[in-house]
Amino acid sequence: MKVLILAWEFPPRIVGGIARHVAELYPELVKRGHQIHIITVEFGQAPRYEVVDGVHVHRVSVHRSDNFFHWVANMNESMGRHGGKLLLEEGPFDLIHAHDWLVGDAAIALKHTFKVPLVATIHATEFGRYNGVYSDQQRYVSSKEGILAYNAWRIIVCTNYMRLEVERALDIPWDKIDVVYNGIHLEKKCPEDFDPQEFRHRFAADHEKIVYYIGRMTYEKGVSVLLSAAPKVIREMDGNVKFVLIGSGNLDAVKRQAWDMGIWDKCYFTGFMSDDDLNKFRVIADCSVFPSLYEPFGIVVLENFAARVPVVVSDTGGFPEIVRHTKTGVVTWTNNPDSLAWGILEVLKNPDYAQWLVDNAYEDLDRRFCWTKLAQQTEAVYGRILHERAQVHW
Repeated sequence: MKVLILAWEFPPRIVGGIARHVAELYPELVKRGHQIHIITVEFGQAPRYEVVDGVHVHRVSVHRSDNFFHWVANMNESMGRHGGKLLLEEGPFDLIHAHDWLVGDAAIALKHTFKVPLVATIHATEFGRYNGVYSDQQRYVSSKEGILAYNAWRIIVCTNYMRLEVERALDIPWDKIDVVYNGIHLEKKCPEDFDPQEFRHRFAADHEKIVYYIGRMTYEKGVSVLLSAAPKVIREMDGNVKFVLIGSGNLDAVKRQAWDMGIWDKCYFTGFMSDDDLNKFRVIADCSVFPSLYEPFGIVVLENFAARVPVVVSDTGGFPEIVRHTKTGVVTWTNNPDSLAWGILEVLKNPDYAQWLVDNAYEDLDRRFCWTKLAQQTEAVYGRILHERAQVHW
């Protein structure tokens, strides 16, 4: 098959989880004999065209705008023009695959102009992020998601939870939606000459256990819930614990909360951390915590499975599907600091149990989250669409 992918982020441009998803899935489809072209947004010194792991990557320029929605419109204009050129000069293509609403306008225009079936992966919904749609801005985004979903021949989502959400929030028939999990590669990421003890001293004293969170500092990620749980953990651990929070976003608010709660000396806010340092950090961490209020999948959990760091999560969204409670991690009640504190203490106070959890979690990666298997499932969705396309007159 020959497939055109539209994604608004692709390495080295990384905004959220889509970049990693796209960068890791499509090389596996190339290995299976398919030709993949990706149109994405230019970034820094990255080439306008290159072949990455067998995937043809096209980066388009986008006119700057202070308004995010204007910028998205400009991006779709650029992607539509370049996509049309590709479909004319490199065609015919069998499928167009759009990742989220941001590239929807270009994908839908190309679909109708060239009569090529459209697949859409919905990574999250505006309804889910805010537990409803309230403002004009949210209504606009939600309408764009609905238009993309309506125009797609089939829709791919990352968990059964998201299948239910897309059906409910976007009014999409259940049998139009396929579930394909996110995955991860298990290659060793830590340098050989790395000194864990020396690196650890940057964040905590020798007697302190390291509990860490990584992600955006936003309401939906539940960082305030983690800080509310921290005093109980600190008390139960006799002060021998350090909370390391990695990521950017609304840092002022979470820093103020830590200060007001009197736990400032037990918190370390790193801001952005490079991938190299992050790979080292996971070696020294004792517990990873993801207390999200909304989480369609949570690929960061798989990264900790791979690094053998015990995982504590909330029971929101796709987390309970990814983390098997008391088997591969600890699942706690959403937006409940006491429950979250209990989960963290289960890991910190029971090292043998924590080790058992990470061993099980590592085995689960190959069983359920291997990109090779997930590429086969994606290929099956593509194959179904092509079979159905052959039966109809457009």
